[in-house]
Amino acid sequence: MNLIALQNWLDNASFAVLFVTMLVYWGGAAFLNLPATAVGTAGMAIANLCIATLLGARWLEAGYFPLSNLYESLFFLTWGITTVHLIAENTSRSRLVGVVTAPVAMGITAFATLTLPSEMQVAEPLVPALKSNWLMMHVSVMMLSYAALMVGSLVAIAFLIVTRAQDIQLQGSSVGTGGYRSNGYRLHKAGELVSQTESQTQAVAADNNGVVRRESNSNGKTAVLDLVTVPQSQAVATAEPLSPQRLSLAETLDNISYRIIGLGFPLLTIGIIAGAVWANEAWGSYWSWDPKETWALITWLVFAAYLHSRITRGWQGRRPAILAASGFVVVWICYLGVNLLGKGLHSYGWFF
Repeated sequence: MNLIALQNWLDNASFAVLFVTMLVYWGGAAFLNLPATAVGTAGMAIANLCIATLLGARWLEAGYFPLSNLYESLFFLTWGITTVHLIAENTSRSRLVGVVTAPVAMGITAFATLTLPSEMQVAEPLVPALKSNWLMMHVSVMMLSYAALMVGSLVAIAFLIVTRAQDIQLQGSSVGTGGYRSNGYRLHKAGELVSQTESQTQAVAADNNGVVRRESNSNGKTAVLDLVTVPQSQAVATAEPLSPQRLSLAETLDNISYRIIGLGFPLLTIGIIAGAVWANEAWGSYWSWDPKETWALITWLVFAAYLHSRITRGWQGRRPAILAASGFVVVWICYLGVNLLGKGLHSYGWFF
């Protein structure tokens, strides 16, 4: 079997499948009656299998774990993203996960297949420093952490889109209390919740400069959702609250983003520790403030701040989502930015 020809076929097939999958997810988001979730999940699973086969063929051809150059690491990253995507989508049952993850996976595959010079796609013998069992442990764990953190950050970006970046404090996403607050209104899930399609919403002014939000159903019964005291100058300027359906989706996205980042952060920590041990064996120093090491530390601090704000400070909603979204950029700088600039011991040296 010609393994090189198989790899060339598989990388193009992966790109084609991910491109179609991206269109399916986007079409499903635009036209809600399309079965985008089932078809998109199948597309992601096929792409995941194609990339796993490509990496396996690469391993057989080169004789070492395929993480020695940029081409291989990009495909390993895409495999990790599709794997985490399948886990996240199976957990959340939301097509919006694929809306944000599919184009990123497709873009990475396109960059590796169509943009990288051909000489960077060829498997070459390992340099002496890479001939170590730490290559598999350190690099693979780091790449899986990047994949998990990217998907968690992308889901956080989807949360910001769904909530229109409004300041919403979700009460049930990580502590399970089952309520949410939107624009000063708290909706308590006590008893049976009347859906928006079966009720008419009425807002009336109350005494003491307050606002009482009431919801009356078809039987004429009225449920008081909450009483919020606000100044008169702010009562009129209150933004339109989000629908219960949108808030429920936001709560799901917030929850899955928190859980996936909670998975990626320990992997990042283990990967950094393993890299330090390997660096001591190869270069005689655990930490040398190489640009890659510095940005790995910055990435760790960003997501440590995210988890700290949620676990100890109780942040939920927009503020941690913005922090996670900024982490998406930081991960890319750490993984690709400093490498392509040709600086330090971890560089691929393509731009300079």
